[in-house]
Parts: sequence; C-alpha cells; structure tokens
Amino acid sequence: MSEFQLSLLTIGLIVVAGVYLYGFWQQWRYRRNRGESYNSPANVPSRQASPNAEQSQNIRLDDESDPLTGLGSDFDTGAKDEVCSLLNDATDYVVTFLLKNTHTPQALENLWQRRFDFGKSVNACGLNNGSGLWERLIPESEQAYRAFRVGLQLVDRSGSVSEMRLAGFRDLLGDIAKQLRVEVRLPSLEVSVQRAQELDRFCADVDQMIGINLLAGGDRKLFGTEVAGAAGRLGMSLQSDGNFHLLDEHGATLFNLSASDGTVFQHHTLNQSRVESLTLLLDIPRVSEPVRRFDEMVALARELSKTLRTTLADDQRVALSDGAVAQIRSQVAVTEDLMLVGHITPGSAQALRLFS
Repeated sequence: MSEFQLSLLTIGLIVVAGVYLYGFWQQWRYRRNRGESYNSPANVPSRQASPNAEQSQNIRLDDESDPLTGLGSDFDTGAKDEVCSLLNDATDYVVTFLLKNTHTPQALENLWQRRFDFGKSVNACGLNNGSGLWERLIPESEQAYRAFRVGLQLVDRSGSVSEMRLAGFRDLLGDIAKQLRVEVRLPSLEVSVQRAQELDRFCADVDQMIGINLLAGGDRKLFGTEVAGAAGRLGMSLQSDGNFHLLDEHGATLFNLSASDGTVFQHHTLNQSRVESLTLLLDIPRVSEPVRRFDEMVALARELSKTLRTTLADDQRVALSDGAVAQIRSQVAVTEDLMLVGHITPGSAQALRLFS
C-alpha cells in the first residue's frame, strides 16, 4: 500500500471517529441538559397563587396530583384512540376535567370555536361513560362522557408554541372549567413554555433529512415517463404532492423521489416533463429504523441510477463514493440514537406528531 493510500485511509478513519465522538458528545449533552431541566427550581410548580382566587374559580394551579385518581375503580383509564394515548405533559399542555355529571362534547363549544386560534394542534378526548375508555371527541356527538382531557401540542416543525398563545389556551380552559363548575389543574405557564422550548431545541437537533441526487449529466434530460417507469418498477407510486413515494404496509412514506428543481410530476403531463436531476429523500425522524431505511434507500438509488443512466451525487453535486455513503450512514445512526435517548422512537406516532 502506497503512502498516499495510507494517508487516505487515515483521513477516513479520523472522519468516521469524529462523527461517532460527536454523536456521543450530543447524547451526553442532552442527558446532562435533561437532568438539569428536571432538577431545576424553574420546573418546581409554583404555589403562590391567591388561595381565595383559586377557591372562587374552582381551579387548582400546578397541583402535581393525578386528577384521574378521582374517577374510582369503575373506569379503565386506557385509551381507545391513538391520539388520546399520546397526550402527556412532555409534549402537550394537558388539562383534565373531572365532570360532576356526564356531558356531551357540546359542553366544549367554546373550545370548538377557537381550536384553530393557537397555532398548534388541539386534541380533545373524553372518558366514555359506557366503555370506560378514552376516545377522541367529535363535536356533534351525543355520547356521554365522565371526563374530558384537552391538550395543546407544544412543538411541531414550525417551532414551539408562543407564550401568548399558550396563555390564551390556558385562559380558555379556565373559563370552560368555571362554566362546567368543575375543579381543574392548570399547569404552570412558565414551566410549560420552558418545556416547549427545550423540546423544540431537541427536535431541531435531530430533525434531519438525507438526500441522494441522481444527475443525468451533460445536456441530457430525463423524461417524466422515463422516471415514472423506473420508479414504478421499484414499487414507487406518484402521489398528490407530485413526487414518487415508496410506502410501507401502513401507507406511510419511507422515502420519496422528486425533481431536484422542484418540478411537479403529474400523470397527464409526464410525457412533457423533462428534468436534469432527481433527489431521493429520507426523512429520518418520520421513519422507523432510520439506518435500515437508509440502507434500503441507497440500494434503491443505485437501481434507479443504473436504469436511468445517472450518477449518484451529494448536495454539492460531487459523485457519491462508498466512503461518503458510509459516513452519511454513521450520521443517520447518531441521529437515531439521539432520538431514542430522548424517548422519541423514529417513525412512531409521537414522532409523526412532533415532526409534522
């Protein structure tokens, strides 16, 4: 082996080691921050509100006791609906209403009128008086419920909920509690805003997409029909967003193929569409087992490239070598590990909520 080859090998090993060390450092930093946030005095519920004001409004501020303990043994607090099972204080501002009498969802009329005012998803669930299970509320339903649980999602891909909107949501739920004459626990606004910001920072750190470009090269362009044929033979289908998607058994996207210049593919204009390059994209947080999916995407990219006679390239339009693929794979593994450390499983229903 020549000195030049030894130098290249050494550089490659240093790069791979650097990627892994960065990943371990990120995990250590996140664990440290997570521990500090949970032990911080800022996260200790404040109990300085006026006792008289709380008593007159039947509202308890920042009480850590579980409001569901008042339901008794006749009710199973399991969730029939997936959204209801996902509502929790780590990702949502959640308020539970233990009703003195059963109510239909129409009792939350003020919530239905304003549910789009807060910039994030609002989810409302009810404890079915018959089944004893939590289920998503339908505003017009006549079903009777023993309790309501309402949550405002703290974070999505657009960022964290603003303090002003969170305060408005809190005030709305307080007003509803007074109308229903029930006692509720309203989580601390300050703590919830801090939690939202911390969660947003964590999500931003792991919110990564991996793209592999397929370059036609020279003056040659790819016809839409040519792309559709090659993608179709590999199991991809044209979806409403104008891109070709490979779907899993549940209909969720594993990765998608698009025109690099943003050209939208449509069934009736495929024979007229011509593009210089394509991009195969993997959305890491939204797929299960990202490393395995990356391997599958690379294999598919190579098949596409062979069929379409293109060159695989990175974002800088530099040909993608096996070493570069291995380095990207290491980065995907680091991101997957970070998500698991943060108790968010890639591709899970919770991940799909946060990275939407």
